[in-house]
Amino acid sequence: MPRRSISPSRRMTGFHFVVAAMSTAILASSAIHPARADTSAPMAQLSAPPADWEKYANTKADKIVVHKAERRLDLLRGGQVIKTYHIALGRHPLGQKIEEGDGRTPEGTYFIDRRNEASDYHLALHISYPDQFDMRRAAAHHVSPGGAIMIHGQPSYLTPADRLHLKQDWTAGCIALSNADIDELWRLVDDGVPVDIYP
Repeated sequence: MPRRSISPSRRMTGFHFVVAAMSTAILASSAIHPARADTSAPMAQLSAPPADWEKYANTKADKIVVHKAERRLDLLRGGQVIKTYHIALGRHPLGQKIEEGDGRTPEGTYFIDRRNEASDYHLALHISYPDQFDMRRAAAHHVSPGGAIMIHGQPSYLTPADRLHLKQDWTAGCIALSNADIDELWRLVDDGVPVDIYP
């Protein structure tokens, strides 16, 4: 039986069928997957910082207030307490410091005059004791007023287990915090910030 030949018009019709099928597939793909440029917009909005991001930032303190009787140190900004820490004091916490070696923590108004990042007590902020009044008082008692009063962390030469057994008031007159608390205080306080120490 002789082979039937396909007319040129039929071959063209088949070609058009293939093209039409491909076009349909492309259109269907576009309908399933919308333009990708639009999907990036929500991501950009999600990653943008909130307009009020500043309220989440750590606020620097402009004053330190120590309440010896309550074993409490407050950080203030604009008269408002922004942070509170538990503290340990000198081994004889009651009363004003008079002389070197008495184990007392000073009372009065001072300021942070320097800091020691390589302290034996993790980190240390030096308080401006003794001032002129402290020196005159010590001179009246014919004693040395002492010095090296710091706000500091725990002894770096102790193991973590040893630090757990530190007494309530264990310093020689300084104000001590946990290492985690002095890390935070170190960041939130600049040199020159006043320190009020109350009985």
